[in-house]
Amino acid sequence: MDFGDLKEALASQSYAQIADICDHLMLQVAAEGVAFQEEWPYAIHLLGHIYADDINSARFLWKSIPSSVKENQPEVVAAWTIGQHLWTRDYAAVHEAIRGFDWSQEARGLVASFAEQYTKRMFRLLSSAYSTISVQDAALFLGMSEDDAANYVLRQGWDVDPASRMLTVKQQQAVTDQKLDPSKLQRLTEYVFQLEH
Repeated sequence: MDFGDLKEALASQSYAQIADICDHLMLQVAAEGVAFQEEWPYAIHLLGHIYADDINSARFLWKSIPSSVKENQPEVVAAWTIGQHLWTRDYAAVHEAIRGFDWSQEARGLVASFAEQYTKRMFRLLSSAYSTISVQDAALFLGMSEDDAANYVLRQGWDVDPASRMLTVKQQQAVTDQKLDPSKLQRLTEYVFQLEH
């Protein structure tokens, strides 16, 4: 089995491509009728789908992994633990699952990049969902200690009340592009025309 493209994507930190590369290789190997159960990089494959925020595909991949692999490769189980917490929207537990395993050298960069991306996503979620939030709750969402979380959000322009330990959220300015896309206008015109006739 040639994992050259996968190794290259990992080496170049092209993590967004990992799931597609693995899916393509898996289909190719299956079409050739080659047995690949034990040597397949299931953990990297799962983490690739998790990185791409494709939890449905990660879930289906998990279900297809042989029991013997799940029993003998703890990194596969650790990768799916992240997926489970994402599936159930247990945001704080995602961070715990990331930190709770000693990832292989091959997976370490992918997991670290996902963790950074996930923290930013949680920050955007907090920014859009809250006007005030406790330092403790923000720390859970961001997967940080309370002091680190307070410092992180203060750098983003939020305010903290030291007495109550409450954070005041600074709403992020949405950048909107006011240019009119002619193709969108054409599709809208056609749609309205069809509705009227």
